[in-house]
Amino acid sequence: MKTERTGPAAFTVEFESEAELEAEVRTNLSAGGLRLPTREKLAIFAKLQLLLRLAGGGAVPATATVVAPLPDGFALHVEGDAAVLADALRDAPEEPGEEVLEEAGDAEDPVARESVWDRLRGLTRVEKLLLAAKADRVERMILAQDSDPQVLYSLLKNPRLTADEVIRIAKSPFLTFQTAEAMMKSTQWFSNLEVRVALVHNAKTPPAFALRILPTLPESEVRNISRGAATSMALKVAALKKLQGFT
Repeated sequence: MKTERTGPAAFTVEFESEAELEAEVRTNLSAGGLRLPTREKLAIFAKLQLLLRLAGGGAVPATATVVAPLPDGFALHVEGDAAVLADALRDAPEEPGEEVLEEAGDAEDPVARESVWDRLRGLTRVEKLLLAAKADRVERMILAQDSDPQVLYSLLKNPRLTADEVIRIAKSPFLTFQTAEAMMKSTQWFSNLEVRVALVHNAKTPPAFALRILPTLPESEVRNISRGAATSMALKVAALKKLQGFT
Protein backbone atom coordinates (compact mmCIF):
# COMPACT_ATOMS: atom_id res chain seq x y z
CA MET A 1 0.00 0.00 0.00
CA LYS A 2 1.33 3.43 -0.98
CA THR A 3 0.25 6.65 0.70
CA GLU A 4 0.91 10.27 -0.15
CA ARG A 5 -0.12 13.40 1.69
CA THR A 6 -1.81 15.73 -0.80
CA GLY A 7 -3.02 18.45 1.57
CA PRO A 8 -3.18 19.50 5.24
CA ALA A 9 -5.87 16.88 5.87
CA ALA A 10 -5.82 14.88 2.64
CA PHE A 11 -4.13 11.65 1.57
CA THR A 12 -4.03 9.43 -1.48
CA VAL A 13 -4.01 5.73 -0.59
CA GLU A 14 -3.10 3.34 -3.40
CA PHE A 15 -3.59 -0.41 -3.23
CA GLU A 16 -0.94 -2.01 -5.44
CA SER A 17 -3.09 -5.02 -6.34
CA GLU A 18 -6.57 -6.46 -5.92
CA ALA A 19 -5.08 -9.01 -3.52
CA GLU A 20 -3.80 -6.21 -1.30
CA LEU A 21 -7.22 -4.55 -1.40
CA GLU A 22 -8.95 -7.83 -0.49
CA ALA A 23 -6.55 -8.33 2.43
CA GLU A 24 -7.34 -4.85 3.74
CA VAL A 25 -11.08 -5.52 3.33
CA ARG A 26 -10.79 -8.71 5.39
CA THR A 27 -8.65 -7.27 8.16
CA ASN A 28 -9.87 -3.69 8.46
CA LEU A 29 -12.38 -2.35 5.95
CA SER A 30 -14.98 -4.99 6.77
CA ALA A 31 -15.06 -3.49 10.27
CA GLY A 32 -15.09 0.11 9.01
CA GLY A 33 -11.37 0.68 9.52
CA LEU A 34 -8.34 1.43 7.39
CA ARG A 35 -4.63 1.27 8.07
CA LEU A 36 -2.82 4.42 6.91
CA PRO A 37 0.93 3.79 6.64
CA THR A 38 2.63 7.18 7.00
CA ARG A 39 5.38 9.00 8.86
CA GLU A 40 3.30 12.17 8.94
CA LYS A 41 2.15 13.52 12.30
CA LEU A 42 -1.62 13.39 12.70
CA ALA A 43 -3.86 14.38 15.59
CA ILE A 44 -6.22 11.80 17.05
CA PHE A 45 -9.82 12.43 15.91
CA ALA A 46 -8.61 14.55 12.99
CA LYS A 47 -10.86 14.38 9.91
CA LEU A 48 -9.15 13.32 6.69
CA GLN A 49 -10.20 13.42 3.04
CA LEU A 50 -8.95 10.31 1.27
CA LEU A 51 -8.64 9.35 -2.37
CA LEU A 52 -8.50 5.56 -2.51
CA ARG A 53 -6.85 4.16 -5.64
CA LEU A 54 -6.45 0.68 -7.07
CA ALA A 55 -3.34 0.29 -9.22
CA GLY A 56 -4.44 -0.13 -12.81
CA GLY A 57 -7.97 0.74 -11.77
CA GLY A 58 -9.89 3.74 -10.55
CA ALA A 59 -10.17 6.13 -7.62
CA VAL A 60 -12.90 6.72 -5.05
CA PRO A 61 -13.10 9.54 -2.46
CA ALA A 62 -13.74 8.79 1.20
CA THR A 63 -13.84 10.60 4.53
CA ALA A 64 -12.12 9.13 7.59
CA THR A 65 -11.24 9.95 11.20
CA VAL A 66 -7.91 9.22 12.86
CA VAL A 67 -8.64 6.95 15.82
CA ALA A 68 -5.31 5.50 17.00
CA PRO A 69 -1.56 5.53 16.33
CA LEU A 70 0.09 2.43 14.85
CA PRO A 71 3.80 1.48 14.73
CA ASP A 72 3.92 2.37 11.02
CA GLY A 73 1.16 4.97 10.79
CA PHE A 74 -2.40 5.43 12.02
CA ALA A 75 -5.68 3.55 12.29
CA LEU A 76 -8.63 5.30 10.65
CA HIS A 77 -12.37 4.94 10.91
CA VAL A 78 -13.92 5.26 7.45
CA GLU A 79 -17.33 6.91 7.18
CA GLY A 80 -20.11 5.05 5.39
CA ASP A 81 -20.33 1.40 4.42
CA ALA A 82 -16.73 0.30 3.83
CA ALA A 83 -17.80 -2.82 1.91
CA VAL A 84 -19.78 -0.69 -0.55
CA LEU A 85 -16.79 1.66 -0.76
CA ALA A 86 -14.51 -1.26 -1.68
CA ASP A 87 -16.98 -2.38 -4.36
CA ALA A 88 -17.10 1.15 -5.74
CA LEU A 89 -13.30 1.18 -5.90
CA ARG A 90 -13.23 -2.08 -7.88
CA ASP A 91 -15.82 -0.71 -10.30
CA ALA A 92 -14.36 2.80 -10.65
CA PRO A 93 -13.13 3.94 -14.08
CA GLU A 94 -9.43 3.47 -14.72
CA GLU A 95 -8.40 7.11 -14.86
CA PRO A 96 -10.57 10.24 -14.72
CA GLY A 97 -10.91 11.66 -18.17
CA GLU A 98 -9.11 8.89 -20.02
CA GLU A 99 -11.95 7.81 -22.31
CA VAL A 100 -12.92 11.24 -23.53
CA LEU A 101 -9.33 12.36 -23.98
CA GLU A 102 -8.71 9.33 -26.17
CA GLU A 103 -11.77 10.16 -28.25
CA ALA A 104 -10.46 13.71 -28.61
CA GLY A 105 -7.08 12.41 -29.76
CA ASP A 106 -5.32 13.96 -26.78
CA ALA A 107 -4.53 10.87 -24.72
CA GLU A 108 -0.79 11.28 -25.23
CA ASP A 109 -0.76 14.69 -23.54
CA PRO A 110 -0.34 14.10 -19.78
CA VAL A 111 -0.85 17.80 -19.04
CA ALA A 112 -4.26 17.79 -20.72
CA ARG A 113 -5.15 14.51 -19.03
CA GLU A 114 -4.44 15.90 -15.57
CA SER A 115 -5.85 19.38 -16.23
CA VAL A 116 -9.48 18.20 -16.28
CA TRP A 117 -9.05 16.42 -12.94
CA ASP A 118 -7.25 19.41 -11.39
CA ARG A 119 -9.83 21.88 -12.71
CA LEU A 120 -12.79 19.98 -11.27
CA ARG A 121 -11.03 19.34 -7.99
CA GLY A 122 -10.66 23.11 -7.60
CA LEU A 123 -14.34 23.91 -8.16
CA THR A 124 -16.58 25.06 -5.34
CA ARG A 125 -19.57 22.97 -4.32
CA VAL A 126 -22.01 25.27 -6.14
CA GLU A 127 -19.88 25.17 -9.29
CA LYS A 128 -19.86 21.34 -9.24
CA LEU A 129 -23.63 21.25 -8.83
CA LEU A 130 -24.13 23.58 -11.78
CA LEU A 131 -21.64 21.70 -13.94
CA ALA A 132 -23.05 18.23 -13.20
CA ALA A 133 -26.24 18.80 -15.19
CA LYS A 134 -24.33 19.73 -18.35
CA ALA A 135 -20.95 18.01 -17.90
CA ASP A 136 -19.32 16.06 -20.71
CA ARG A 137 -18.31 12.41 -20.27
CA VAL A 138 -14.88 13.04 -18.78
CA GLU A 139 -16.29 15.55 -16.29
CA ARG A 140 -19.13 13.18 -15.39
CA MET A 141 -16.67 10.35 -14.71
CA ILE A 142 -14.88 12.55 -12.18
CA LEU A 143 -18.02 14.01 -10.63
CA ALA A 144 -19.51 10.52 -10.19
CA GLN A 145 -16.69 9.86 -7.69
CA ASP A 146 -17.47 12.98 -5.63
CA SER A 147 -18.31 12.48 -1.97
CA ASP A 148 -21.04 15.14 -2.09
CA PRO A 149 -24.38 13.32 -2.51
CA GLN A 150 -25.94 16.39 -4.12
CA VAL A 151 -23.40 16.22 -6.94
CA LEU A 152 -24.54 12.67 -7.70
CA TYR A 153 -28.17 13.80 -7.66
CA SER A 154 -27.39 16.66 -10.03
CA LEU A 155 -25.66 14.25 -12.42
CA LEU A 156 -28.97 12.43 -12.91
CA LYS A 157 -30.32 15.60 -14.53
CA ASN A 158 -27.68 15.40 -17.25
CA PRO A 159 -29.42 14.36 -20.51
CA ARG A 160 -26.22 12.74 -21.83
CA LEU A 161 -25.89 10.34 -18.90
CA THR A 162 -25.39 6.72 -20.02
CA ALA A 163 -26.62 3.49 -18.41
CA ASP A 164 -23.10 2.57 -17.28
CA GLU A 165 -22.80 5.90 -15.47
CA VAL A 166 -26.17 5.47 -13.75
CA ILE A 167 -25.14 1.99 -12.62
CA ARG A 168 -21.94 3.47 -11.14
CA ILE A 169 -23.97 6.09 -9.27
CA ALA A 170 -26.35 3.37 -8.04
CA LYS A 171 -23.34 1.58 -6.52
CA SER A 172 -21.91 4.70 -4.90
CA PRO A 173 -21.22 4.66 -1.15
CA PHE A 174 -22.52 8.25 -1.17
CA LEU A 175 -25.97 7.35 -2.50
CA THR A 176 -28.85 9.11 -0.74
CA PHE A 177 -32.61 8.70 -0.47
CA GLN A 178 -33.07 11.54 -2.96
CA THR A 179 -30.79 10.01 -5.61
CA ALA A 180 -32.20 6.50 -5.21
CA GLU A 181 -35.74 7.86 -5.47
CA ALA A 182 -34.88 9.76 -8.67
CA MET A 183 -33.61 6.54 -10.26
CA MET A 184 -36.70 4.62 -9.23
CA LYS A 185 -39.02 7.29 -10.63
CA SER A 186 -37.23 7.29 -13.98
CA THR A 187 -38.77 4.78 -16.38
CA GLN A 188 -35.58 4.87 -18.42
CA TRP A 189 -33.25 3.93 -15.57
CA PHE A 190 -35.53 1.74 -13.46
CA SER A 191 -36.28 -0.46 -16.46
CA ASN A 192 -32.56 -1.34 -16.54
CA LEU A 193 -32.00 -4.56 -14.58
CA GLU A 194 -28.39 -3.68 -13.71
CA VAL A 195 -29.50 -0.40 -12.17
CA ARG A 196 -32.08 -2.21 -10.01
CA VAL A 197 -29.54 -4.85 -8.98
CA ALA A 198 -27.00 -2.16 -8.06
CA LEU A 199 -29.59 -0.34 -5.96
CA VAL A 200 -30.84 -3.42 -4.12
CA HIS A 201 -27.27 -4.40 -3.17
CA ASN A 202 -26.28 -0.90 -2.02
CA ALA A 203 -26.52 -0.59 1.75
CA LYS A 204 -27.30 3.13 1.32
CA THR A 205 -30.52 2.37 -0.58
CA PRO A 206 -33.43 2.87 1.87
CA PRO A 207 -34.83 -0.54 2.95
CA ALA A 208 -38.31 0.43 1.75
CA PHE A 209 -36.90 1.03 -1.73
CA ALA A 210 -35.00 -2.27 -1.72
CA LEU A 211 -38.23 -4.10 -0.81
CA ARG A 212 -39.99 -2.43 -3.76
CA ILE A 213 -37.20 -3.46 -6.11
CA LEU A 214 -37.10 -7.10 -4.95
CA PRO A 215 -40.26 -8.29 -6.80
CA THR A 216 -38.86 -6.96 -10.09
CA LEU A 217 -35.69 -9.10 -9.92
CA PRO A 218 -35.15 -12.49 -11.55
CA GLU A 219 -35.10 -15.62 -9.41
CA SER A 220 -31.28 -15.86 -9.49
CA GLU A 221 -30.92 -12.44 -7.87
CA VAL A 222 -33.63 -13.11 -5.31
CA ARG A 223 -31.88 -16.36 -4.40
CA ASN A 224 -28.57 -14.51 -4.05
CA ILE A 225 -30.19 -12.05 -1.64
CA SER A 226 -31.80 -14.83 0.38
CA ARG A 227 -28.43 -16.55 0.79
CA GLY A 228 -26.74 -13.61 2.45
CA ALA A 229 -26.40 -10.74 -0.02
CA ALA A 230 -29.28 -8.86 1.60
CA THR A 231 -28.61 -5.37 2.97
CA SER A 232 -31.14 -5.89 5.78
CA MET A 233 -32.88 -8.74 7.57
CA ALA A 234 -36.23 -7.49 6.25
CA LEU A 235 -34.95 -7.80 2.70
CA LYS A 236 -33.63 -11.31 3.33
CA VAL A 237 -36.95 -12.43 4.80
CA ALA A 238 -38.80 -10.92 1.84
CA ALA A 239 -36.46 -12.73 -0.55
CA LEU A 240 -37.11 -16.05 1.18
CA LYS A 241 -40.85 -15.52 0.88
CA LYS A 242 -40.48 -14.51 -2.74
CA LEU A 243 -38.62 -17.75 -3.47
CA GLN A 244 -41.61 -19.72 -2.27
CA GLY A 245 -43.56 -18.16 -5.12
CA PHE A 246 -41.04 -19.46 -7.65
CA THR A 247 -41.53 -23.07 -6.55
